[in-house]
Amino acid sequence: MPTMRREVSLSADEIQEFFEVGWITRRALFNAGEVSRMRACFDELEAIARQLTETGLRRGAYFVLGENNGGQVIKRVVWAGGCKRYLLAIGNDPRLTGPCAQLLRSDAMDHLLNQAHFKRPRDGVVFDWHQDIQHRDKGHGTWTDVNGRGSFVQTLIVLDEMTPDSGPLLFLPGSSKWGCRATRKLAQCRSDNAVTIAAQPGDTLFFGPYTAHASFENTSPRYRRVLINGYASPGANRRDYPGSGAGRRLLAPASVS
Repeated sequence: MPTMRREVSLSADEIQEFFEVGWITRRALFNAGEVSRMRACFDELEAIARQLTETGLRRGAYFVLGENNGGQVIKRVVWAGGCKRYLLAIGNDPRLTGPCAQLLRSDAMDHLLNQAHFKRPRDGVVFDWHQDIQHRDKGHGTWTDVNGRGSFVQTLIVLDEMTPDSGPLLFLPGSSKWGCRATRKLAQCRSDNAVTIAAQPGDTLFFGPYTAHASFENTSPRYRRVLINGYASPGANRRDYPGSGAGRRLLAPASVS
């Protein structure tokens, strides 16, 4: 099981930055040994994907596949911890759940996302400008902002160096205060207003459901992999997510809520 190495509490300045700017970064939140174990899990997920011919549920995880220039593309592995239990344990690590408890203002949270994202060299995987609320709220009563502050926190653990040519994450500062915008309006976002994230393995990002972000093709010769975990306030979500155990209720350390 992962062990707590650093203080998990966010400062008042970090909390303000999360809601005003849209994201915060904790450098080296996970150590080299932990990153190595996560990478090994990703290697095993990639080996499983090679045996698949279509998108679907395998061994407790949901593999979302595509094609580029005749080759297989792994767009993401949804609820990756259903297959690789170490990734699920990371999703319950207090270094993630502690800060999320502060941001959600709740010790309890529903663990909706535990996703392995692969960007292999020139695989064509692109995530255009979007807000995560568009993936949480599918209408027809599937989502309610129960705390009035977004009711969702997404975390992203960097497993490979994130450089300008590796398909890094880009954020639009201040977009966290927009509320939900139509996809067509997000498509008009100007990249020259964006902040490109440079990060090292073990660095971890925290951002909210309204923060506009994107990532484009990895044109480097290196992998750019990240582990994403997402946490919702209890009562916010009414969708079923694929994967063995998805949507589980977690309790963060009470001392940091």
